[in-house]
Amino acid sequence: MAIPVAMQVIARYTGIIPVFLWTEELATFIFVWVVMIGSMVAVWEGTHFDVQVIPTATKPLSVLLQNGLVLVLIGGFAVVFAWYGIEYAKFGYLQNSVMMQANKLITFISVPIAGAVWAVFASFRLYEAVTLYRKSQKVAS
Repeated sequence: MAIPVAMQVIARYTGIIPVFLWTEELATFIFVWVVMIGSMVAVWEGTHFDVQVIPTATKPLSVLLQNGLVLVLIGGFAVVFAWYGIEYAKFGYLQNSVMMQANKLITFISVPIAGAVWAVFASFRLYEAVTLYRKSQKVAS
């Protein structure tokens, strides 16, 4: 992403190279994918943004309920993104970028892909949370 942006800055402010408007479109396409990939990694690692409105739980069941609620909500949003993202991607398929003449499906498809990956990762993290709770119950008994 740094290369097309650097080319655009150099072209605009120095005149050393001609102005390439396709670099702006390419930077936009790459930026969208970087954001979506970053969000997928955040869900996988559990570093996504959540707001705690109640104190951190100390009991295993409370921890499971707190973490489980967040993961279920992430999964719900993920399904919405995946489901409605398909129509969004179909809309992108009908368009081409102005300067690069690239099909915008390249960018638009990132939404349903991210939604599907979020759903898988949130489900796996929920499975891990339930497994951790079950292990804590076996140790307690």
